[in-house]
Amino acid sequence: MYLDLNSYRLPSYSFFHLWTTINTELLEKIITDMKHLEYMREFDHEQLVFCNEQSTGLKSLIAIHDTTLGPSCGGVRIWPYKSENDAAMDVLRLSRAMTYKSAVAGIPLGGGKAVIIADSHKDKNEALLRAFGKHVDTLGGRYITTEDVGMTPADLEFIAEETNHVVGLPQSSGGSGDTSEMTGLGVYLGMKAAAKSKWGNDNLDGKTIVFQGFGNVAYNTSLHLIKEQARLIASDINPIAVEKAKSLGIKTIEPNDIFETDMDIFSPCALGGILNDETIPRLKCSIIAGGANNQLLEERHGYDIQKKGIIYAPDYIINAGGIINASCEVGIKYNAERSKAITEKIYYSTLEVISISNKQSIPTSVAADKLAEKRIHSVRSIKNL
Repeated sequence: MYLDLNSYRLPSYSFFHLWTTINTELLEKIITDMKHLEYMREFDHEQLVFCNEQSTGLKSLIAIHDTTLGPSCGGVRIWPYKSENDAAMDVLRLSRAMTYKSAVAGIPLGGGKAVIIADSHKDKNEALLRAFGKHVDTLGGRYITTEDVGMTPADLEFIAEETNHVVGLPQSSGGSGDTSEMTGLGVYLGMKAAAKSKWGNDNLDGKTIVFQGFGNVAYNTSLHLIKEQARLIASDINPIAVEKAKSLGIKTIEPNDIFETDMDIFSPCALGGILNDETIPRLKCSIIAGGANNQLLEERHGYDIQKKGIIYAPDYIINAGGIINASCEVGIKYNAERSKAITEKIYYSTLEVISISNKQSIPTSVAADKLAEKRIHSVRSIKNL
């Protein structure tokens, strides 16, 4: 086919402007989608599902990272993300962390995660949750959902109306209930293991521990620390959480004052990415041990923490109590004692990671990844995957 460029005429300005605007927007979306695929290829994700239902206002994403060890499992987070791209990148990172978390915990589950783009205080309702449950069910058990930020065990009951692939239901419904109790136990044990490595014993009596965020996990962690007579300080953007801390006799500070406070242990228990170029130089602690997921903004920040001589208890090692608790009802009757016994192994997993870090002169975050990948690869070789 021959194109005569001399006879070609551009459309009128108004039409051409509209045409280029539409195609620029389309091009930006294509580029964004390609970035997601590149990220998935780089970190070996299996699947990313976009879910939409206009009648209920549902905008959700489900990410499945790896199912080598078993069906993927991870909580559904309700959060008002600024953009769909932010939501996609968050769910991809979180699902990968779940793979590694389950691998080190020694449970037969893979890594998955879901997010619903909404405000849990204003938008959460039965119709929204049941719509999400229908989408979970279409995956045929490849993804098992449970509780996360913005959710409660009672909310899971609505999801369970549409799918059997849900765990963490209230104990009154035969489930394992609130996962934050076991998560809090694991974070506490991770702190003690890090303390033993840093100071030669795991006694936390008199140690200053600062919580960034005082939700359910921090609350349950603090109950153990209060018994040890640790000196606790908490900060949260939510006034209700601040009052909850005060009711336990815990000193509270403004969020902006955290990095100006001297402490022995910094415990991030809010959202991820808090350990970054801006915050790491300002840290005044010997140990980092908290319940938040994906605390390192980038992998290189693990090296920065190591250079400062701070022991970082990797988040997915010490906050695994929740997924351990949920795993104890997958295909079997839930047993609280079994869940606690497995969760208590977090103490020894943390010691092992720190030992690998010291012997190989690598950050604890890298040591944790090596431990997780060793189990995944060994099972994959058995399955000939």
